[in-house]
Amino acid sequence: MSNNEFKGSKILLVEDEESLAVGLDYNLTEEGYKISWAKDGKQALHFFEKEDFDLILLDIMLPYYDGFQVSQKIREKSPQIPILMLTARTSSADRVLGLESGADDYITKPFHLKELLLRIKGMLKRKEWYKNVTSQRPIYKFGENEINFANFQCRAGDREFQLTQREAMVMKYLIDNKGEIVSRNDLLENVWNLSSDIETRTVDNFIVRLRKYFEPDPAQPVYIKSVRSVGYVFNFEQE
Repeated sequence: MSNNEFKGSKILLVEDEESLAVGLDYNLTEEGYKISWAKDGKQALHFFEKEDFDLILLDIMLPYYDGFQVSQKIREKSPQIPILMLTARTSSADRVLGLESGADDYITKPFHLKELLLRIKGMLKRKEWYKNVTSQRPIYKFGENEINFANFQCRAGDREFQLTQREAMVMKYLIDNKGEIVSRNDLLENVWNLSSDIETRTVDNFIVRLRKYFEPDPAQPVYIKSVRSVGYVFNFEQE
């Protein structure tokens, strides 16, 4: 067994292809993870209701509920848990849909075990990093907006809503670099920890959603501004 700093972390594996699931169960257990295996979307939600998990490995093509539906239902109750989608689909539209349904990352089948293990460790590390960096100053206010980075609860005027972990991490990175231009690659490398597998338009889709949350007029943003052909900049002057 390898020396794994996240030994003992609980992973919910949702995969209906038995040969793949058995292999993943064995190898992840060898790495020190505690695995619960759900064979369909309905069983996955049942496991999720009964246990606390540190990460979810979620196939897209599943009986009863597909991965997109499972991700959405989980996100309604737990915005913080990392979700890694396993997909045989290669179109950019499907990848974007997976991320927009609440997944934090995805890996395309067939994949190498080493790559999967690196993705899992990376996601668990970012989960711990996010928990640590938000513990000192969890609440940030700008304009009529308020973000609680500890529990992802937000307020925009009279509206209250909750971000996903990935949305919160994008906002945290933009705020931490207030007044500086942040490129799409900066966000991909520092928030997703990826530079090649996720397309830059995925970042743009996240920015569109964040503007709908926080901008008085999303079509004319005053906080999250675009820098043509470069990226984005967060600006807010304290009164």
